[in-house]
Amino acid sequence: MASLKNKVALVSGAGSGIGRAIAISYAQEGAKVVVADINEEHAVETVKLITDTGGEAIAVKADSSKAEESKKLIDEVVQRFGRLDIACNNAGMGGPAKPTAEYEPEEWDQVIDLNLNGVFYACKYQLAQMEKNGGGSIVNIASIHGQVAAPNSPAYTASKHAVVGLTKNIAIEYAQKNIRCNAVGPGYIETPLLTANLNEEGLKAIAAKSAINRLGTVQEVADLVVFLSSDKSSFTTGAYIITDGGYTAV
Repeated sequence: MASLKNKVALVSGAGSGIGRAIAISYAQEGAKVVVADINEEHAVETVKLITDTGGEAIAVKADSSKAEESKKLIDEVVQRFGRLDIACNNAGMGGPAKPTAEYEPEEWDQVIDLNLNGVFYACKYQLAQMEKNGGGSIVNIASIHGQVAAPNSPAYTASKHAVVGLTKNIAIEYAQKNIRCNAVGPGYIETPLLTANLNEEGLKAIAAKSAINRLGTVQEVADLVVFLSSDKSSFTTGAYIITDGGYTAV
């Protein structure tokens, strides 16, 4: 049975990787999906993957780091589908790899603007619409580095810790308005970005960081997000659930 039948879902950063897998999984579970990405071509590709298998989706170009574009995105969702039931805020970036003292302010700002401010902007407008609907579910994609350090990635680590905190605040503030908010913390996941930048030896080294001794798959993350987005997790809010193959257990 489709767990998201008749729901309207929005996914940011859905043009590739984890975001694409989430968008496709939402559609497979019966949701009408709005695929948002700063790269419109990639968003259209995701939509085609959905519609070619009988799903319903539209692509919207949006820069998650800008408040006005987050508002416009919700306006487009409502104009097309009349409501918003589910949102997954997935758009993010890693930033330069360097120690804290060597980070330039503009580099810091770029990461924080997308990874933290972007999630706040998204939630702000999603929450307002979900209140009109009478409820909804938000899933914010954080990281294992919402809990542990990522040396030489101070902005990334700070932003992901902050996303976890923001998620918990929203969950408490909106629990009695029938709006749930949870965060997912992926570990090292096999995505095109990862495989394109590391050789086989590098990939094996990263895989060995988890107790399971392999990289995670985008589908494994998507399956968890679908669960948190559906009524099957109706008593779960304010949670930060890690999917990392045991990386943070030691």
